[in-house]
Amino acid sequence: MKWLLLLSLVVLAECTLHKVSLVKKKSLRHNLIKHGQLKDFLKKHSINPASKYFPKEATMLSTEPLENYLDAGYFGTIGIGTPAQDFTVIFDTGSSNLWVPSIYCSSAACENHNRFNPEDSSTYEATSESVSITYGTGSMTGVLGYDTVKVGGISDTNQIFGLSETEPGSFLYYAPFDGILGLAYPSISSSGATPVFDNLWDQGLVSQDLFSVYLSSNDDSGSVVIFGGIDSSYYSGELKWVPVSYEGYWQITVDSITMDGETIACSDGCQAIVDTGTSLLTGPTSAISNIQSDIGASEDSEGLMVVSCSSINSLPDIVFTINGVQYPVTPSAYILQEDGICTSGFEGMDVSTYTGELWILGDVFIRQYYTVFDRANNQVGLAPAA
Repeated sequence: MKWLLLLSLVVLAECTLHKVSLVKKKSLRHNLIKHGQLKDFLKKHSINPASKYFPKEATMLSTEPLENYLDAGYFGTIGIGTPAQDFTVIFDTGSSNLWVPSIYCSSAACENHNRFNPEDSSTYEATSESVSITYGTGSMTGVLGYDTVKVGGISDTNQIFGLSETEPGSFLYYAPFDGILGLAYPSISSSGATPVFDNLWDQGLVSQDLFSVYLSSNDDSGSVVIFGGIDSSYYSGELKWVPVSYEGYWQITVDSITMDGETIACSDGCQAIVDTGTSLLTGPTSAISNIQSDIGASEDSEGLMVVSCSSINSLPDIVFTINGVQYPVTPSAYILQEDGICTSGFEGMDVSTYTGELWILGDVFIRQYYTVFDRANNQVGLAPAA
């Protein structure tokens, strides 16, 4: 009996799920509208979501344009240092680096956010390496250091991360997040920095080489990132697995995209990146323009693609067929309702530098489907969210 009890305890320990609760906040776009700065921002910054994945200049530095987080809405809290200093971050499967503001940063954007102080951490180790993340007309520059990162109840020791020194662009002052925690593959990590999840796995801190994401439609609570496991209570039916087609981003092959049984995009198959750091469903400009027209979306004075709220019940599903399985995205999912205004959850991007057709399956899609990012088998698991 004693041995059975011990065995049960071992099994429970091995199946421990390390969950990070995510909260939904007003987006950077919403905050800029509230402060009357969105128009000025859009004049100064040419927004192209594709630039996150295909930067104009290939360098050893990270080149993830921060404008891509204009509509990001889900954020979690991590701790860095000993004792831990807390930061609100985007858990981003579309990038691989961890960075936060630091006391070395005097930019206005840093003054409105938590800043890491190395002198207050007994476990911090400095390096002489620099990091730069480009966006628009400037870039976040900083240095790399090592410290303990506390995430999901785990103490991730000796984790490399970026400490910002400059964050040009006053728009970041209104960002609802302090920094970014990348969850993509190490091959796209700036300066060869080991991503957080890779460090967790290498240290044996998670029982499975995978993590999963559930994004609740509830604005207040329920969303989670789960490190090292799968929680079946967050989905219905069974997980369907899709091979990763490029081990850098979480990139997969889509068979087709249809509406009312008619192919509207991706007629010969296309590539898609599953990205928690992108809020919307993003695709080639021409295809998105057609979809916006089909759903009756038109641009308002703030640059938002507005849809009549009364039309939601009459709009069709848009179906992504992936690895032979259909994944419908319903109108209630792709039409976003906030403060009595309904906007399209689709956004166009210039992919002229990319050979083929590329889509980004952001939070609009992930809210519909519990998603497992399986590093051990280089595959993505999808099941209808509960």
